Amino acid sequence: MGAAVRDKFESIGIHVVTGDYPMSTQAECEKLINAAGDIDILVANLAEPPMTGPVQNIENADWYKLFDSLVHPLMYLVRAVTPQMLVKNSGKIIAITSAAPLKGIANNAAYCAARGAQNGFIKAVGLELARSNIRVNAIAQNYINNNTYYPDDILDNLKFLDHVKRNVPTNRIGAANETAELAAYLASEQCNHMVGQVIPLAGGWVT
Repeated sequence: MGAAVRDKFESIGIHVVTGDYPMSTQAECEKLINAAGDIDILVANLAEPPMTGPVQNIENADWYKLFDSLVHPLMYLVRAVTPQMLVKNSGKIIAITSAAPLKGIANNAAYCAARGAQNGFIKAVGLELARSNIRVNAIAQNYINNNTYYPDDILDNLKFLDHVKRNVPTNRIGAANETAELAAYLASEQCNHMVGQVIPLAGGWVT
């Protein structure tokens, strides 16, 4: 979701500093925060393919990779940026997570576990930092056009489109700019009473 969020933020006058992909180590995360300098908004946009398979076939390496790609770097980024936001008594932190653990997906237990850990972390940090005027929330998306999970070429796959019609009440894949618009709202001064929320953006797949 990085490109869509970046383009939206820049269109409304927000200066954006982006990190490399993938970003998974503590050193990489802290390097980005230090290089960016004074940060008003952090968007933690982390992704990793789900590694689908039955629970009895989960490989340790796959489990660790999901947590190393999704969970640990989220903590590293938030931990690194929080001190400066506490000093200013202001800030916005937005995580792009997943609706998968809100509903559960068979044969995707490892992915749901990692995304669920992200969502739980955001809820707790949101409550913790709310009294310091730091607003922390997550966009828990699914069925949104992006290059990791729902790339452009899948939108012409008839079998996949039939799956969407049967499972997504809106009967469509959401556009990337829909996530970007929600991120822009969460980052704005018009959004100051929402904290620790994991907001589903999934066409009604989960409510």
